Amino acid sequence: MKRLLILAAPLAISLAACSQNAQDQTAQAGNAIAADTEATTRNAVSDVDAATDRAFGSAERHLDNAGDDIARASDNAGARIDRGADRAGAAISNAADRAADATGNTLERAGRALKD
Repeated sequence: MKRLLILAAPLAISLAACSQNAQDQTAQAGNAIAADTEATTRNAVSDVDAATDRAFGSAERHLDNAGDDIARASDNAGARIDRGADRAGAAISNAADRAADATGNTLERAGRALKD
């Protein structure tokens, strides 16, 4: 807008010395410049709005994908922990069964030895 005023100021001064036809043509040129400036500004604003919308959309998709990746990784980690805990529980149970069997066998042998 300041550029338009800077350009228009010398034209306004020179208009006072020009014929009506020259003044009309200058006014039309000024109006055309103003219309072009307005259209260019409107297009620039639309372009910036569209670029902003695309950037926000892209960022949102990336965040959604990151969230999905984190959820999958958490699910996989949880499943691995569960499987490890199941294996540990089974190993402890098996060891306890073997210890109980060994203790029972030892007690039976001791009982037989006492009977004899």
